[in-house]
Amino acid sequence: MSATYPDHWSELETTLCHDWLTGMRGGERVLELLCDGFPEADICTLIHNRDAVSDRINSHTVHTSPLQRLPNISSSYRNFLPFFPTMINSFAPRGGDLVISTSHCVAKSLRSSPETKHLCYCFTPMRYAWLFQDAYFGRRSAKSLVISPILAGLRRWDQQTAKRVTHFVAISKAVQQRIQDFYGRSSDLVYPPIDVDRFRVAPDSQRESFDLIVSALVPYKRVDLAVEVYNRLGTPLRIVGVGGELQRLKAMAADNITFLEWQSDDVITTQYETCRQLIFPGEEDFGLVPLEAQACGTPVIAYGCGGALETVENGKTGLHFPEQSVDSLTEAVLAGVDTPWDRSYIRKHAEAFGIQQFVDGMNASIERCMSASGPI
Repeated sequence: MSATYPDHWSELETTLCHDWLTGMRGGERVLELLCDGFPEADICTLIHNRDAVSDRINSHTVHTSPLQRLPNISSSYRNFLPFFPTMINSFAPRGGDLVISTSHCVAKSLRSSPETKHLCYCFTPMRYAWLFQDAYFGRRSAKSLVISPILAGLRRWDQQTAKRVTHFVAISKAVQQRIQDFYGRSSDLVYPPIDVDRFRVAPDSQRESFDLIVSALVPYKRVDLAVEVYNRLGTPLRIVGVGGELQRLKAMAADNITFLEWQSDDVITTQYETCRQLIFPGEEDFGLVPLEAQACGTPVIAYGCGGALETVENGKTGLHFPEQSVDSLTEAVLAGVDTPWDRSYIRKHAEAFGIQQFVDGMNASIERCMSASGPI
């Protein structure tokens, strides 16, 4: 699906800024759309792996930080977290009419000239510093003790550099609240989009008996919880995704759980269309995967927290389970199997999160940003 972009976007001298370009996930899909809308914009990013991102992004001039010169940086960049503030400050202040940062770490802290407006499309305030520290670094571990004062410094820096942003746009109500809590700033709400036309609702005759997870295999996604549940249930579960947790999850999984690891978009779409239900056990800032599944008429069993409260309509397009526990998720999985779902309603719900809705929402926020006399 292509969107209709406002003509005046291409007239603005614009710089785009993204934390890092090492793969194509939800944030990079958003950046792709902004690349389309601002075809002449340069991109600033800490590191850039050309082989891991799309031609639509690579067609732009990309400026990187000194981290780019380090060997194997695409796979080891997270080890350099304490240096990220210095690296984003290594870019000369950007001039022109507008900076748009797509940020969950330090992109929102890119410096700009005094006359340049800065709109931040915020996936979340710096996730490593504010949220999920136990999942990232371990609870009461030696690593967590070492990094605790570093994270405190990052939080102070993150708050201070929020002043570089003219106007914030949040991806969900949950993120809006974090922006208010951590930065003391208001924000617009513009949901990330899915390309609804890429998906179809398959007839029930094509549905199979397996449930599905599509996720990066990292601790805060709580795929381990789902593995425990399906070990107990013994029913088929397919897991699409790669990450540092892969081998641990494989070791704890029974034979009814299949790891498909990395798969193409086309294969994932087929999995959405043919599974019984999607399982979404982690807390997400928003979460595009549940919407993609719903665009296929597939119900979602989601942890009732964060973005899932806005993307999954409890009882109509899926079910929320209240606790990240084996019993709570098990109960929801079984209830989901027994529920007679209206697949056309599920699809219609997903259609409200389309690409044109995103472009129209961003246009309103950009106009508000450009007309502001100072930080909003």
